[in-house]
Amino acid sequence: MSSDSAPINLTHHFLIAMPGLNDELFGRSVVYVCEHSPQGALGLIINKPAGVTLGELFERLELPLGRPDWADMPVLRGGPLQTERGFVLHEAIGEPVPLAGAADDDAGQEGTAPPTAYASTLRVAGTRLELTTSRDVLEAVSVGAGPRQMLLALGYSSWGEGQLESELGDNAWLTVPADESLLFDVPLAQRYERALALLGLQPWMLTPNAGRA
Repeated sequence: MSSDSAPINLTHHFLIAMPGLNDELFGRSVVYVCEHSPQGALGLIINKPAGVTLGELFERLELPLGRPDWADMPVLRGGPLQTERGFVLHEAIGEPVPLAGAADDDAGQEGTAPPTAYASTLRVAGTRLELTTSRDVLEAVSVGAGPRQMLLALGYSSWGEGQLESELGDNAWLTVPADESLLFDVPLAQRYERALALLGLQPWMLTPNAGRA
C-alpha cells in the first residue's frame, strides 16, 4: 500500500493468511479484525485451538458452566499478545455503531455508542458484535445468561501504525468482509477453507506471489 493511497478500514473483515506467511501461529490463519484505524489494528485468530475446551477453562476459573452445550467448545489462540488473558467476542446489545468514516445522519451523536452490558468492552463498529475482556461476561455465562453466541480466545493480535498495510502490500494476507456465521457456526478445521470460499477461492489456487488488499 503506497503512502499516497486512500486509507482502508478493515474493521469487521477477515485476514486470510497467504501461503508465503510462514509463521507457526499465523500460517494458514484466519484473523477477525475487531478494530482498524490509522493508528493500527486489533484482531483475533479464529481458527487455531488453544488445546483447552470452554468447560475445562471454566473449571480452572472455578466457575460453573451454565451452558452445558458449550462444554466442548474449543478455546482459541487469539494471538501472541497477553496469552494468559481471555478475549470474548460475542453478540452485542443495542444498535450497531457506524463504521469510522461512514456518513453520520445524527451529527450531534457522533462519537457516542450504545451502552454495553459488561465492564470492559470494545464495540466492533458497524456491527452487533463486542469484544469483552472483563470477567463479568464469563460470570454471566456461568449462570446460563450472557450472550447467545460467543467465542473465547486466549491472547490477541495487533498491528502498529501502518504495519498491517505494509503486510498487505507484501501479499501476506487476503481480505474479505467478515461472515458472522463463520465466527460462531463453522468448525475450526473448516474455517480457513470457508473464509477463502467467501472470495471464490480454494487453497490450491493460492501462490505466495498473489494477494488482494
